[in-house]
Amino acid sequence: QVQLVESGGGLVQAGGSLSVSCAASGRTFSTYAMGWFRQAPGKEREFVAAISWSGSSTYYADSVKGRFTISRDYAKNTVYLQMNSLKPEDTAVYYCAAAAVTLRFKVVVTSDQYDYWGQGTQVTVSS
Repeated sequence: QVQLVESGGGLVQAGGSLSVSCAASGRTFSTYAMGWFRQAPGKEREFVAAISWSGSSTYYADSVKGRFTISRDYAKNTVYLQMNSLKPEDTAVYYCAAAAVTLRFKVVVTSDQYDYWGQGTQVTVSS
């Protein structure tokens, strides 16, 4: 069992930056691939970014590529999403997720492959 708790959401103006964090507890964090998803009001949950078990592989949705950066800190059992050049369309509840994988370089981009989810943190970008 893995517990995930997101934090760091808030209100920011367009063009600004924000970092959200996801603290993991429970089973060995280092052997899970991690990802961030988001869900805006009235829309389906969508993939944002993913990072492999090893931390050496990352993958981003086209909509955030070049603006967002995913990273992980094994000592703190935490995964981060640094968001720069934020746009109003980035407004959503952001969720982190953990996937049990056997390949250290594998990134997971589909929600149905994730085993554990956090409760989400709200990010609002004003225009």
